Amino acid sequence: MLQKLSDAELEIMKIIWENPEETTLFSYLMEELAARGKPCQKNTLIVLLSRLVGKGYLSATKIGRRNEYVPLISEAAYQTGQTRHFIDKVYEGSVKGLVTNLIAGDLLTEEEYEELKALLEGRRL
Repeated sequence: MLQKLSDAELEIMKIIWENPEETTLFSYLMEELAARGKPCQKNTLIVLLSRLVGKGYLSATKIGRRNEYVPLISEAAYQTGQTRHFIDKVYEGSVKGLVTNLIAGDLLTEEEYEELKALLEGRRL
């Protein structure tokens, strides 16, 4: 199972996953965090990136004086793992319980409901 990410670590991973380049540079992360209204101190970002490498989410390669970061876990794999953990923890492993709650709690838009219904009926969207 994947280790849990803090909110700050997840924000960094989202930037990396959204980056159209294969590798992400430290400077790119600093710029993107600032652009999202979440500026970060250089040392704080270094610590967070080090943790992500240690948790197995990233690999880091030193190129001259800079590091290049590559995701080792896809966003889809992370989402699947976190969803499974959530379902196990909150719904005792029952996907039906989650879906029932989404519907009964009126948490789906009409469009989301129809898309989910089509998926459950085996149709492609």
